[in-house]
Amino acid sequence: MLRNRENQILLLVMGSIGITATVVAAFFSSVAAIFVFIVSLLLIGTSLLFTSWRYRELAKLSVYLREISNGNDSLDVRDNQEGELSILKNDIYKVTLMLSEHRSLLQRDKVQLTDAISDISHQLKTPLTSMTVMADLLSAPDLPPAKRAEFTHHIRVQLERIDWLVSSLLKLSKIDAKTIPFKKDRILMKNLIQKALEPVMIPMDIKGQTVSIAGDDDVSFVGDFNWTAEAVINILKNGVEHTPVGGEIAITFSENALFTEVVIADNGKGIPKEDLPYIFKRFYKGKNASEGSIGIGLAMAHSIIASQNGVIDVTSDSEKGTQFRIKFYKHVI
Repeated sequence: MLRNRENQILLLVMGSIGITATVVAAFFSSVAAIFVFIVSLLLIGTSLLFTSWRYRELAKLSVYLREISNGNDSLDVRDNQEGELSILKNDIYKVTLMLSEHRSLLQRDKVQLTDAISDISHQLKTPLTSMTVMADLLSAPDLPPAKRAEFTHHIRVQLERIDWLVSSLLKLSKIDAKTIPFKKDRILMKNLIQKALEPVMIPMDIKGQTVSIAGDDDVSFVGDFNWTAEAVINILKNGVEHTPVGGEIAITFSENALFTEVVIADNGKGIPKEDLPYIFKRFYKGKNASEGSIGIGLAMAHSIIASQNGVIDVTSDSEKGTQFRIKFYKHVI
């Protein structure tokens, strides 16, 4: 404590004042000089005791901060008193809570990253293993041309699957990191639906499925045309996949003062009740999922819609089919 330059200056100033006061008092009376000297010593001693107490309190705070840096953020240093030290303790406690919250978020992100890497590895392992086996079979000199063409086709399909998976994961990572600047254009819903239907028309024709569209031509919302179209495409693909041959997909849209709504319904086999809470979870595959399903399309649709002040809900019945209801709110809710 006495090595502190500020304390040395303080003691020097107080000692000088005490000596000066004692000398001045000695001109009037020896008793007064003794009294002033004793009072000066008491003041200096009190100052030293107070300074020593502050040093002990600061030392406790130093220990507390070291424990925080070591990961122990459960300590509470507050004393609910008045004074500068109490204010400092309360501020340190607030910072501790903030650090604890950030540490929890980082830990959660770490777990999510680990799970995502595990899921991605699993998703890539299956097509890579399949392509490795077929590549080995293709090296056989006596392989029939028909089989060679079949294996080549399967390898191309698996490569397309990997390309789609990687592309989708990159898009999702950008959405999660909020690095995608979603546009805020006025979009006519009929134009969006027409754009989203283009990639699924051929699969629908192959399965003999029909689509009906109902809604006013002037229904619109504010959003990003291309990204929203991609979200709707993923929902339509899910409907086409789970709707039987000759089935029907119905698309309706409307608008009110609060939101613009689009409903996509099919008359397929529906989604099991136990799967409904998880269908927007990344890599989740329900009981009725096809063999080639990866479980990422609906997760991407959910992320895109949620990033544009929208919500998506789903209801399903094994007898009536599945209905996706998308709402784009006109004001932040």
